[in-house]
Amino acid sequence: MKNHNPKNKIGLAPGTMVYTGDKQNTNTFIEVFDYTKKAFTEEKFTTIEECFKFKETKSVTWINIDGLNNIDAIKKIGDHYNLHPLILEDIVQTQQRPKIEEYEDALFVVFKMLYYENNQLMVEHISLVLGDTYVLSFQEADGDVFGPIRDRIRFDKGIIRSHGPDYLLYTLMDSVIDHYFLIIETLGEKIEHIEERLFSQSNDNTVLDILNLKKEALKIRRSIFPLREVVSKLEKAETDLVQDTMKNYFRDLYDHTIQVIETIEIYREMLWGLMDMHMTNISNKMNEVMKVLTIVATIFIPLTFIAGIYGMNFENMPELKSDYGYPIFWSVIITLFSLMFYYFKRKKWL
Repeated sequence: MKNHNPKNKIGLAPGTMVYTGDKQNTNTFIEVFDYTKKAFTEEKFTTIEECFKFKETKSVTWINIDGLNNIDAIKKIGDHYNLHPLILEDIVQTQQRPKIEEYEDALFVVFKMLYYENNQLMVEHISLVLGDTYVLSFQEADGDVFGPIRDRIRFDKGIIRSHGPDYLLYTLMDSVIDHYFLIIETLGEKIEHIEERLFSQSNDNTVLDILNLKKEALKIRRSIFPLREVVSKLEKAETDLVQDTMKNYFRDLYDHTIQVIETIEIYREMLWGLMDMHMTNISNKMNEVMKVLTIVATIFIPLTFIAGIYGMNFENMPELKSDYGYPIFWSVIITLFSLMFYYFKRKKWL
């Protein structure tokens, strides 16, 4: 039975682990990077017990676990690293909003990784646990934005192998936040495309596209907005797990987060503007139709009046006996029509 419905957690004791995501059939995959400035080890496992040996090393250890549906495996690594039960509960609770929690011997961070799959926005739950010599990362499924970080560790690029696990935590978060800019850029391109359609070939589907984009922007905002508070707390964290030298890095991360949030707010305003523009276009088109119908009616009112008078079958109407009555009638009709048409054209009403 699937447990992705949050209602399945109602009434359970605090710390009870219930996976609430949709990726129920994901295989658990464990990836370990253990490194110092001079050396590193990269290993991949399928059982959680195989990575327990890295706990006792003095080097920096990054253990990445894909697949949150395997409750037993996550509980085992939680027990091995003495993680609080509430941490384990939030790791598998995919509806959890981004947050940070400080424990005696660990720092716990929850946030969201965003990406597009088949032009659909996907939101993946990510949890990071910072310890004295390790970082544990938990993802719903394989595939992430950490590829460049792996290469920097493998080939000793930059300063990552010269710093501790707090710098690794920053690097992982920075990679996800940098990827937000790509998501924002894609959203902006979609908005520009709809804006072009509004001026060229707006139709009934345009409204649905705008509404879908508004939902997409709201989902992005809901995933990113709380991260501002998370990064701010990291910058001000009073814990030995985060060195004072990391404050500037987290301050830079905070600036990036604010920039993303501000861009999202701008795009949300643009989407409201597009909806107003679409409704204005519809109103303008309706006004154009009404203007044409009004002009047509105005032209035919006097013609109908004349035709109505001479359509009456009174015997004492001298014009009805005239040999030139019919040509005169059409002459008057055509003259009136021409004069009114010329007048409306000159006024640029047509």
